[in-house]
Amino acid sequence: MRHNFSIQTLVSVLVVSAAACSEGVEPPDIPEAQSLNLVIANGRVIDPATDLDAIRHIGVREGSIAVVSDHPLDAYLADDGELIDATGLVVSPGFIDLHAHGQSTQANEYQARDGVTTALELEGGGFGLPEWIEGRRGTALIHYGASTSQAYARALALLDINQRTELEALIRESVIASTAQAEPFEDETETVRSTFYKTLNADRYENLRGALQVGLDEGGIGIGMAHQYTPGVNREEVFEVFQLAAELDVPIFTHVRSMSLDAMQEVVANASATGAPLHIVHVNSMSLGQLPQVLELIAGARNRGLDITTEAYPYTAGSTSIESAIFDPGWQNHLGISYGDLQWEETGERLTQVTFEQYREKGGTVIIHMMKDEWIDLAMASPFVMVASDGMPYAPGAHPRSAGTFSRVLGRYVRERGVIDLPTAIAKMTYMPAKRLEEIAPIMARKGRIQVGADADLTVFDPERVIDTATFEEDLSFSIGIEHVFVLGTAVVKNGATVPDTYPGQPILGRFAAGS
Repeated sequence: MRHNFSIQTLVSVLVVSAAACSEGVEPPDIPEAQSLNLVIANGRVIDPATDLDAIRHIGVREGSIAVVSDHPLDAYLADDGELIDATGLVVSPGFIDLHAHGQSTQANEYQARDGVTTALELEGGGFGLPEWIEGRRGTALIHYGASTSQAYARALALLDINQRTELEALIRESVIASTAQAEPFEDETETVRSTFYKTLNADRYENLRGALQVGLDEGGIGIGMAHQYTPGVNREEVFEVFQLAAELDVPIFTHVRSMSLDAMQEVVANASATGAPLHIVHVNSMSLGQLPQVLELIAGARNRGLDITTEAYPYTAGSTSIESAIFDPGWQNHLGISYGDLQWEETGERLTQVTFEQYREKGGTVIIHMMKDEWIDLAMASPFVMVASDGMPYAPGAHPRSAGTFSRVLGRYVRERGVIDLPTAIAKMTYMPAKRLEEIAPIMARKGRIQVGADADLTVFDPERVIDTATFEEDLSFSIGIEHVFVLGTAVVKNGATVPDTYPGQPILGRFAAGS
C-alpha cells in the first residue's frame, strides 16, 4: 500500500468522529501523530457510494481521507497543513475518465482543469506498458493506466517466433519514443498497421492469448478491443478473446465492429455466452440513430444479470483518424453523413471530396459531426450510462471533449437543462467507473468515494459557474468553475489555476501486475 495509515488509526478516527456527530458535540482531539495535512471545510460533500449529500468537513492525512465530519476540523490541522474553505462549493470524488487518449502532461492539464484525477486509455489500450509507465513517472498530474491491446496482440500472433520477438522490441522502442515526445500508443508501427486487414487463423489463437496475457501481466487494465479499426478480425477471433476474458475474469473494453445494432448484439451475445465482463465505449457514437434500441438491449442484458456497462460523451461530434477503416468506401451510408460533416483538426475547415481524398492519403485527425442533441440527452439520462470523454491527444484544434467533458455535463446537462440531477451526474463520473474497475484494478476500490480510508482524489467546484469553454471552432481552452483538484491530497488545481511543477499522479495497474 502507498499510504502509511493503519487500520487501527482509520477505525479510531471513524469511530470517534461518528460518535461525536451522533451526540452533537465536538469530536475529541486527534493525537499529534494523526494531525491532518489538509482540511476542506464547509463544502457540500457528495459521496455517491453512500448517498451522502450534506455540508461536511474533510480531513486528509498522507494522501488518504482521514475523517469526514459535520464538525470543524481546523484544530486538527498540522502546523504546515492547508485549510480550504469550500463554502458554497461542491466537494466530490475526483472524476474518473475511462476513455482518454490524451496521456501527455499537456493533455493532463486540460483534464485536471476539468476535474479529472484519473484518466485511462482503455478503448484501444497498448503494448509496452512497463516502458510507458516508467516514462510517465514524475510527469503525471493525475493517475494514468491502460488496457492491453487486442490489435497489438493479434499483430504479434500473426508472426512466427523470430518475427514476433523483433516486432515486440520495435513496439517497446516506439512506446519509449512516443512517450518522450508526447503521447503513447497513438502511432502504430507500419508492421502493426499492415495486420489490420489480415485474418488470424485459429491455429494462431494460442499466440493471441499469450500476447494478451503478457500485456495483462505487465499491468494492463483488462483488454482493449477496438475491432472496427481492424476489419480483419472475424467473429471467431472476437469470441476467442471473450472466452479468454471470461477465463481470466477481466473486462473487455470494446469499440464495436460498426455503428449498428447488430454490432452491439455481437458483443452482448458473446458476453452472455462466456460470462466475460464487458464495457462498451461511447455508446452514443457507436449507436447513432439506433441508440434507443441499443440502450434497451444493454438494459435487458443487465437486468438478466450480465456484467455489461457503457459510457457516453456529451457532444454531437466524434473524432478519429481519417486514414482509419471507419472511412473505407461506403462510410457515407454507414455514418449517414457526407464530406461537409467532416472537420479537419489542424485548420478547422470542413472537407470536400477533394480535400477528403488528399487528407486521407496524408493521414491525420478529423472531427465527425454525426449525432443529434436528443441522442446525447437520452444517453446522459440513462441510469447505467457513465460519463467518459474519449478525449483526443493534445492539439490546438482537438475535439473539445478533450478539455470540457465533465464540466459540460455539470453545467449544461445538470444546471442549465436538468437532464440529470447533480448527485446522479457525479455518480456517473466517479463511483460508477470506480466500481467498473475494482475487480481488475484493486486500487480503484479506494477511489470514487469520499469515505475514511479512501484516496484523497477530490474535486471542488462551483455548481453555479462550472461550464466547458472549448468549442469546435477555436483552440482548446480550460473549463471554468473547477476551483480545486487534489490528487492523493496534493493540489494540482488551486483557486481555478494549475499548480505548477506538481506531478502526484500514479499508475493504475491491473491485478495481474506485481505490486498491484
